[in-house]
Amino acid sequence: MSATGVLERKMYQADDRIFKEGDEGLFAYLVQSGSVEIYREATGEVLSTIGAGGIFGEMALIDGKPRAASARAAGGCTVVVINRANFQHRMKKSDPFVQGLLKILAETVRRMSK
Repeated sequence: MSATGVLERKMYQADDRIFKEGDEGLFAYLVQSGSVEIYREATGEVLSTIGAGGIFGEMALIDGKPRAASARAAGGCTVVVINRANFQHRMKKSDPFVQGLLKILAETVRRMSK
């Protein structure tokens, strides 16, 4: 969220890179319209396509590790940006069990996608 509390939206054109594998994860994204491809930088292999209502980039916010894959707009898309501070603030309010579970799930996904 911005300083005014309003969520930021960003628009991307087809093939625009949103983030690169290995980057520090400062934001998660909620797809408002269009779709986003999660892919391997080295091979171009598409791991997943995230459509409207889906979220991506959250793993780096959960575990603090670098991005596990790259993301690009599959076509024109609009995303809502969730910054690290807002995410962490909300996580601190959640049940410790849920926090632990999310970290375990993020680690499992990272292991499976190597």
